This record gives sequence, structure tokens and C-alpha cells, in this order.
Amino acid sequence: MGQLHALARHATTHGKEDLQQQLTAAWAEPAADLLQPLLDWGHPDVVYITYGQDLFPVSLAFTLCAYVVYLRRLPVGLEKWAWRSAIAAYTLATGAVLLLTNWTQWTGDYNGDGIEGTLFTLAWFLSLPGFLLTLLSSAVLGVTLVVKRFRPTLPALPLALLIPLAFGITEVTSMGSAALPVMFVYGILGRRIAGAASTPTPQPRQVMAA
Repeated sequence: MGQLHALARHATTHGKEDLQQQLTAAWAEPAADLLQPLLDWGHPDVVYITYGQDLFPVSLAFTLCAYVVYLRRLPVGLEKWAWRSAIAAYTLATGAVLLLTNWTQWTGDYNGDGIEGTLFTLAWFLSLPGFLLTLLSSAVLGVTLVVKRFRPTLPALPLALLIPLAFGITEVTSMGSAALPVMFVYGILGRRIAGAASTPTPQPRQVMAA
């Protein structure tokens, strides 16, 4: 859905400039031709906004997963503040998506002077700090977890490397996709938590008195 959102953006007035990047055009143009029925069913702005509606439930889900991992880990010292900063950044980004960016934009008329255009402009002033804080706080948290030998190690590595990963991702696709490593990390950790919670706890064997 994230890449459909990116492809839909490329058809908008402001999004066409993304295709000037060779790496983006290399995959986006053939993908848009292949998926044309999914992209030309309405005005480009409406299609773009519609595919962006999945950002809120996904953002909310990984923010809640991060909070649950934080509660279960009981961190102290620097790690505690790294978790709190990351969760605050995730919450800000999720709130921006819900209140201002996508779920108030239904007609696609976000370029004018109306209420939707005003909200979309205001959203930028929340979304941009939320995005930058997500990158920075996630990277600090990831490095902290690696140093503290967090287990499993694999999910901590994308967080530690999030800033260079984000630059690489934005060279190929949309800025919103830079959050994909964070989403996958907490998806993996959330699945582990759910699996652990669903595993029955062995009960002590009852010994009958003679």
C-alpha cells in the first residue's frame, strides 16, 4: 500500500518531480503501467489521498507495539529516555497523520485555500518534526539496544541504521516509505510478544495423596 501511495503521488502535480530521480523512475514508471487500473480510477489527488489512509492504522499499530515492548523491557538510565523519546516521536507522527494529513483529506482538494488546504499546510509543520524526530530517536534507541545486547539482535539493527537507510529509501521511493524499517521492526517484535502470550504456561503436575 505504501508503494501504491507513492505511485499515486507521482501522478499528482507536485509528485511528478519525483520521477526526475533516475532510481525512482526506473521502477515507478513500469510499475505504474502494470498497475494502471489501481491508479486511474479517479482524480490523481483523490487516488493519492485514498491510498494514504492506511498510514494511520499502521502508525498507530507500531506505536502501540513500541509502547508494549518498552513496558515489558523495564529500561533504566539512557535506554529509558531513548524509549520515551522514540515513543513521543511516534505518537506525534501518528497524531499528525490522523488529525491533519490523511483522515481530514477526502476530496483531494489540498492545494487551494479551503479548509482542507489549510489543514494540509498545518500538517506539514507537525509531520516534518515528527518524521525527523522519528529518525533521530529511533537511531539513538537502536544504538542503545545494540550496545545493551538486546535480544533478538536483528530488529535493533534497522533502528540503529535508520538514518542512512532513510536516505537510501528516499532515493528510490517516497519519503513516507522511510518509516518502513521502523514499521517492520515493531511488527516483528509485536509478533514475538503475541506468540509468547499465546503459548500456554506449563502447569505443575498434581500429586495425589495416597
